[in-house]
Order: sequence, then structure tokens, then C-alpha cells
Amino acid sequence: MMGKSHLLISTGVTLSVMSLLGYEITIPALAVAALSSLLPDIDEPNSLLVRKAIPNFLLRGLQIGLIGAAIYLYFAGIVPYPWNIVLALLVGSVSFLPGRRLRHLVMLLIALGLFAFADAYDPWNYIAACALAIAAVVPHRGLTHTLYGVAGWSALLYYASLSMNDGGSLWIAGGMSYALHLLADSLTQRGITPLPPLPFKLRLKLMSTGTKKGSAFEKSCILLTLVLVIYVFVLSS
Repeated sequence: MMGKSHLLISTGVTLSVMSLLGYEITIPALAVAALSSLLPDIDEPNSLLVRKAIPNFLLRGLQIGLIGAAIYLYFAGIVPYPWNIVLALLVGSVSFLPGRRLRHLVMLLIALGLFAFADAYDPWNYIAACALAIAAVVPHRGLTHTLYGVAGWSALLYYASLSMNDGGSLWIAGGMSYALHLLADSLTQRGITPLPPLPFKLRLKLMSTGTKKGSAFEKSCILLTLVLVIYVFVLSS
């Protein structure tokens, strides 16, 4: 399922269900639900979430910076010949990695930066750093597309929100929206493996992303979500 469909469906359904259950819909809850609707795809460098967070111009800047660093290492005399050439080639060669790998590298660098310099944003800096570091090394639809991912993200939100005055429902918003993303992916041909290392796959094969049938199915789900949102927040208010 496409990223924008995950965003609309998971966020809309989550907020509607929370409202029906009597939870107050706050701005933090809305933000967490929206983020969580895309978060499982953080392990895919070309996903909507990662492309928005790490745009192409940032990758180009990284490549230019790496080439500049390689030239500097060659001429600076930090290490003797011929190791200066070897070091320059190693650094410069990273700039020619595919975009997917470069995004992984940026994710790891951001994670290191959050660990080292973002103490003022505790505990959110560590949450973000852990998520980025894990996502950079796991395969797509791997760990982030499991029930362990749902439980881990919900637990992080729960403990992080204990010190917040209006944070009581954040873990519900985040956990539900995250779980709805996985449920949507289980409708596809590829499906998910919810409890590895158990080989069981949850795969209903109702749609295939990128096809006309898949697009029609996604639009139908978005329409149903819109109907639910209107019922909950307009007709029932």
C-alpha cells in the first residue's frame, strides 16, 4: 500500500476509534498517529516518510561533502603516501553509493548525532535515534513489520509520555496507527511475517501495490475511512 494511503487510513481510523472510545483528540495524539502510520516503512529508504525526512538535495550535499573530504585527505598529509590515496579513495567511493544506501548512511549519522548532542530532548532523542539505527540495518518488511515492532513502539511511547500532562493517550494513538499499517500491508500479495522467527505469513492477497486493482482497493479504503471520520467528528458531534 502506498505511503499516502497508509497516512490517511491509519490516522483517520485511529483518531475515529479513539474518539468513539472517549479519548480526547489532542494535537500530540494527532501528530503521533500520523507519524506512526508511516513509521513501519522507515526501513524502506524510498518510502514517503524517509524521502520527506531525507530529500534528494540532502543526498547531493552529502555526496559533494564526501568528495570534498576525499580531496582534503589526499592533500592534507594527515597520513603518509600511499595511505593518503587509499583513505581518499575509501571516503570518495562512499559518495557513489546508490541513493538507498546513502539514505541509510544519513539515518545512521542522524542517529549518532541524536545520541551525542540532543540531550535537551530526552527521551525523544533516544527514541528517534534507536528507531533510525535499527531501520538502517534491517531489511524492508522485516523487524518493523512485526508485532514486536508494534509492542516496542507502544512501550516507548508509553514510558516517554509518563512525564507529559496530556500524554496519556499517545501510546494508544501510536500503537493503534502502527498496527493498522501492518494490517493494511497484510492485505497485499507480499504480506507480513508478524512473529519471526516463526515462518507464518499474514497474507490475504486482496491487492497488489502499484496495479490498477490495487489503486482501486486503496481508494475504496480511503473512502471508507472518510465516511468513518465524517460520521464520528461531524454527524455524531
